[in-house]
Amino acid sequence: MKYSIDKMKCLDMYVNSLSDDEYLKLKDRIHTSDENIVNLVSLDLHLQNFNALLQNATIQNDLFSLNTFAKKLRWKNNIEKILTNNSFEALVLTDINRTILWVNDGFATMTGFSKKDAIHNTPSFLQGSSTSKVTRARIREKLKMNQPFKEVIVNHRKDNTTYKCELHIFPLYNEETTHFLALERRIA
Repeated sequence: MKYSIDKMKCLDMYVNSLSDDEYLKLKDRIHTSDENIVNLVSLDLHLQNFNALLQNATIQNDLFSLNTFAKKLRWKNNIEKILTNNSFEALVLTDINRTILWVNDGFATMTGFSKKDAIHNTPSFLQGSSTSKVTRARIREKLKMNQPFKEVIVNHRKDNTTYKCELHIFPLYNEETTHFLALERRIA
């Protein structure tokens, strides 16, 4: 019996849900053409490649936005190196007074807050009753040192659920520090 690609996808999902014992009982009854198997493998490889291309395009879009600021403000930092050498879900750009000037699309996905919610606010709007005052003070002190640093803080999403956020903050400078870039990601 030959199966269409849609039926093969359903069969593939069903077979993947089986235990090893259940699969062994059924495997001799499953007949597919080699052409369909190749198509499913090709589709899987295509999806993996597509996801990698999408992730790269997202980083390139973020890099373009940040480079626009970098040229205008004459930062000496290598923004591309910062983004490509570090893991992040969200990016937050603040001025020296910690007022948010720009966030990437990942910020809304991670926090539930829109870009409009974030701009002109300070990152403290993400903090709440579960956020440690000691951690907040430690971050303020590290910002004064004008050196890149990492810290973990408990933040609150728009729906008020909490998450642990790893911050990797980079001072951005020309002759002196003018802005901060936070690379943020959720951790367990």
